[in-house]
Amino acid sequence: MLKAKGLKKSYNALPVLKGVDLEIKKGEVVAIVGASGAGKSTLLHILSSLDVPNEGEVKINDTNLFALKAKPLAEFRNKNMGFVFQFHNLLPEFSALENVMIPGLIGHGDLKKINERANELLNLLGLESRSKHKPSELSGGEQQRVAVARALINSPLLIFADEPSGNLDSKNASELHQLFFQLRNDFNQTFVIVTHNQEFAAMADRKLEIKDGVIVS
Repeated sequence: MLKAKGLKKSYNALPVLKGVDLEIKKGEVVAIVGASGAGKSTLLHILSSLDVPNEGEVKINDTNLFALKAKPLAEFRNKNMGFVFQFHNLLPEFSALENVMIPGLIGHGDLKKINERANELLNLLGLESRSKHKPSELSGGEQQRVAVARALINSPLLIFADEPSGNLDSKNASELHQLFFQLRNDFNQTFVIVTHNQEFAAMADRKLEIKDGVIVS
């Protein structure tokens, strides 16, 4: 599903990625691990087209992401990718339901169908009674589950997550990790997850370790 070839990236002449090749299959849960500063988040941002490499290419189902112009790329990203970050990035003035709906609205989908889908996802994630609550009224674990629902609203091919459990206690982190596998099993979705959590990394289908800007295992 996803192929990356020859990825290189430098910031102010400091090389961060020094030539990364990888392939990810549909339905895989892949963990990217490594020390701080090894290039994990940079790699994730390039794989998901949030950042651009100095060299190399990324293809998703044979679509060369960096051959697309800005608007088509943004549309492709919104339709085919979901994102979960360490800091959930929910909009504080909107309810949980409204936050989940936002990517669907950006994609100009049917309002009624988006609303129904958002409610289905919140129910699936055990948040049916919290849909009208704003982020400040939710626990950290609930906020992150809302962020997961938001990532799923457009039924994306790929879900990218950057330290998604980094801000959670051990119980909520474990529940979030189990949720990713449940979603993969239920919907055959593909997850690429940067994590420091060794327990979760060991559970993944594959663990890719990045060291000094290259994948070493």
